Amino acid sequence: MPQSAGSKKINPRAYIALADALTVIFWNKPPFERYLRGMLQDHSELLARLDFSTTKRETSGHLVDLLRANEARYRDLTIKLMLDVAEMKRFPNLEQQVDRDEMVARAEAAVADLCEWTEHQRSVIREHEEHAATIADSTRLAEQARLFNADHEALQLRFLEMHAAADPHKRGTDFERFINELFGLYDLEPRASYSLDHEQIDGAFTYATDHYVLEAKWWKESIGRSMLDIFKNNIERKGKNTLGLYISMSGFTSDALAVYSYSTPFITMDGSDFMAVLEQRIRLDDLIARKRQHASQTGHCYLPVSAIFSSTD
Repeated sequence: MPQSAGSKKINPRAYIALADALTVIFWNKPPFERYLRGMLQDHSELLARLDFSTTKRETSGHLVDLLRANEARYRDLTIKLMLDVAEMKRFPNLEQQVDRDEMVARAEAAVADLCEWTEHQRSVIREHEEHAATIADSTRLAEQARLFNADHEALQLRFLEMHAAADPHKRGTDFERFINELFGLYDLEPRASYSLDHEQIDGAFTYATDHYVLEAKWWKESIGRSMLDIFKNNIERKGKNTLGLYISMSGFTSDALAVYSYSTPFITMDGSDFMAVLEQRIRLDDLIARKRQHASQTGHCYLPVSAIFSSTD
């Protein structure tokens, strides 16, 4: 049975080539020790077992023995050492010595020998590089997820604070900033409120190459038909490729939804939608996509998030 990538062994002669190269790439022990301490800085358990008062060859041999004895654990470190030494082109410490020509020649020969073994170990090295890349990607994605979740939690807290606010004017101003930050978190390229001739637009954003104008209200009363009619006219003046999103935290009247239940240039969101997004039960971009799909298929501007959840149960 062929060996799996994780079970491939490093050739014993590659270990010997590493020990030989480590011995001759430095003449003085202090730079030799500094180099190994730097390469092993994340492995204090190995450093603790090395005796730098012995000869360089003894120290190098002992290190290689430790690496080889626990290859599964130290495979990545061993390959990192092999690659680093194999890529050495100059030897500053040797160049300072009286017999530098002979010393450099010896180091170059040892490094060349190690290079041959790194070529033989290409599949193991490739595994090492792929493994390192996977770890780096996983770390980066985990950090991005952590920051995304932290931003979500902060926005949810702000949302609850706005909900309890007594000053409706301040809440309205805070709500505009809140929407901008929430949509920005999902890379929807939000644009804050702006003015056109005879018209005030609460904002705009882009999703899946579509451009949306946005209207947002946090009133005690539900939004009625007359407000949606005005919004529809504003959208139609922008061009046929422009869509709309009307946000009403208190929802919409039944007659308003009835009028826009068969043909609509906009979709709607309410307080329930926002809580579902902020509690991360559904992503904002996924919610917009589902509402947009529903509007395209049915002509209805309204799709409650509860209906989305029930359709996926």
